[in-house]
Amino acid sequence: MRTVTLTYPMSPETAAEWAQPQVAALGQFDGLHRGHASVITSAVALARKQGVPAAVLTFHPHPKDVMGKGDYEGYLTPPVEKQEILASLGVDILYVIEFNEQLSRVSPQNFVSVMLLPLHIVTAVVGFDFRFGYQGEGDVEMLRKLGEGVMNVEVAPPFLLDGEKVSSSGIRKSLQNGDLELANSWFGRCYYLRGEVGHGEKRGRTIGFPTANLKLSAHFVIPTKGVYAVRVFYKDKVLYGVMNVGVKPTFHEGVLTPSFEVHLFDFEGDLYDQELKVELVSYIRPERKFESIGALITQIGEDAETAKKIFGYNL
Repeated sequence: MRTVTLTYPMSPETAAEWAQPQVAALGQFDGLHRGHASVITSAVALARKQGVPAAVLTFHPHPKDVMGKGDYEGYLTPPVEKQEILASLGVDILYVIEFNEQLSRVSPQNFVSVMLLPLHIVTAVVGFDFRFGYQGEGDVEMLRKLGEGVMNVEVAPPFLLDGEKVSSSGIRKSLQNGDLELANSWFGRCYYLRGEVGHGEKRGRTIGFPTANLKLSAHFVIPTKGVYAVRVFYKDKVLYGVMNVGVKPTFHEGVLTPSFEVHLFDFEGDLYDQELKVELVSYIRPERKFESIGALITQIGEDAETAKKIFGYNL
């Protein structure tokens, strides 16, 4: 998959380089959940049928992040994660449009004439609630009208699970409310964090549970504080363990920034500066303050046993 960064207005030279008949899914696609996947796989299938490249056209940073609207705190799929997942879905070209205040003021008409039509997109595939242009003025019908005779528009219906529309905002709320089961169901995969192992307080090894202190590689959405059963990808290995997301109230007071401490089962070795991908498989319990170190050690042991049962791990 090729990744192409675009800026508004797109120069004639850039348009000439990338212009070709192609099918493009349009949208922000943060989360790349099952609803987004339905839009993108429809575009890929249509592109294969027509014998043209399958593209995705999206934005970075997120418009809400730039405009300071809503409770948009972090990304469900930061850019590197988005590229990895889109490539797995069969996308040939990823266009990332730099979103800034100038672009936020662009009319729907100019967006289509300057950023879409010059690429020779023959079919745009969008979700039923797709909006674009200044203050979201453009909708599906306007997109059809603006592309009439040049660019067809296909609309994917809402993706429902148990009667509810799968959405990124719903996933965010689920992660922040501790409903990991619902979030993962809507994702169609386990939510994951990625980062490098850095130096922490090294307290875990003193109480019998050494941990890897994960420094996140991007601005991920932070799930609710607590203990999770996790599946960890390290090089060519798949490992299992528990992760604590939180501020360690047994040892600290007044700390606001959470840490991500991963305890791996049956692993020995130096992980410092190594990259880990940590899938959150199950939410075990909220973070809480313990009256003693002994009580904490007992609880960590119970958490580990709970996670092992979840994984069917060799007890």
